[in-house]
Amino acid sequence: MTTFTALTTLTGKERAEALGEAMERVEPEPTGVGVFEVEDGSGLWEVGGYFEGAPDQAALALLAAAFGAKPFAISELPETDWVAKVRRELAPVEAGRFFVYGSHDAHLVPDEPGRVALLIEAAMAFGTGHHGTTLGCLRALDRLIDAGLNPKAVLDVGCGTAVLAMAASAVWPVVSLASDIDAVAVDVARANVEANAMSGKVLCIEAAGLENPQISAEQPFDLIFANILMGPLIALAPDISKASAPGGKVILSGILNEQADEVLNVYCANGYSLDRREEIVEWTTLSLTKSN
Repeated sequence: MTTFTALTTLTGKERAEALGEAMERVEPEPTGVGVFEVEDGSGLWEVGGYFEGAPDQAALALLAAAFGAKPFAISELPETDWVAKVRRELAPVEAGRFFVYGSHDAHLVPDEPGRVALLIEAAMAFGTGHHGTTLGCLRALDRLIDAGLNPKAVLDVGCGTAVLAMAASAVWPVVSLASDIDAVAVDVARANVEANAMSGKVLCIEAAGLENPQISAEQPFDLIFANILMGPLIALAPDISKASAPGGKVILSGILNEQADEVLNVYCANGYSLDRREEIVEWTTLSLTKSN
């Protein structure tokens, strides 16, 4: 069956969410509706739906007018095996000693001393290593390893695929905690941990930020990853600071280059100093140290 998308934009979170709810009631019903802020803090929101079959253009036009949104852009999607397409197009990623690959590229895994290979399949969670944010975090981790860091406790906040937690536990004799607010991401993370034979070395838990008894019991952490977005990073700064050991390291990403100073200032106000910042295309990764 041919799939269609219908997308529009408008200002204001409440109006966007209301339009999304109204869109779910149109006939024929969409198979899914999403409401997203176009850019963190921009105030501009995108509302979109997927339809198995052509949507009712007149009904969507009325909805757009009623909520003050732009007219819906309706597109027909080609029938594509998206996972197979992603697998073909995602080449392995190298970040220092780390080699992140899909099972279709297992024959490319380097047989070299000191290399760390991590199997991450294309899935519904963020963090295959190709995005500038994940790549930046892996590079920052690689530098910390070279600098002699030897953490006793590691936390990966907003873990997605858990690639960062696995990278840490693959190098150090430490059990890393990998947390995510999204249940699907936690399931994907657990599957990746099992696929890499790291069960017992990485524990995947569902948590909103750092609100979890297991996280509380394991702190303070010598190393914390938080590869999310500017808004949550700023909101979590006090909790991350509280959970950091004196002299502990924090690697932050999910930050657009123009947002980096604002995030850095908040973390400096919460007891951190900057070790290094790295820009990869439009994304910045910050490496910080908690003051003693």
